[in-house]
Amino acid sequence: MSNKTKIAIASDHAGFELKQAVVRHLGADNVLDLGANNLDSVDYPDFGYAVGKALEEGNAEQGIVICGSGIGISIAANRNPAVRAALCMNTEMAKLARQHNDANVLALGARLVDEKTALDIVNVFFKTEFEGGRHARRVEKLNSCC
Repeated sequence: MSNKTKIAIASDHAGFELKQAVVRHLGADNVLDLGANNLDSVDYPDFGYAVGKALEEGNAEQGIVICGSGIGISIAANRNPAVRAALCMNTEMAKLARQHNDANVLALGARLVDEKTALDIVNVFFKTEFEGGRHARRVEKLNSCC
């Protein structure tokens, strides 16, 4: 991850503690923390939408969204055309999401991956480059859909 790249990060209450660990891992100067700010119950779509908006408006180049399973918040983030969010449960998924899909938002399930695994996934996701080539045509189709 380039130090110049801002990463928008958000979670619901279920992902709050993992989000805090990821922010510490990446360094607060490298992230735009969009909440949640505590363990009080909140609605995950609000936070998925916030990351999408940050990418759309150019306030961040990439993002991370976290909820209990990672599913709901990734669906919310993917509603924004600027987002290609990928729910990753291991480093191989993170690598392929970047290489083949040029994913720009990583989704994590705080109830499904432990902190060490999550941080390994984050490292791989942000260090892996998009391969382009035959994959570029497919990503372009994702960008032009609907």
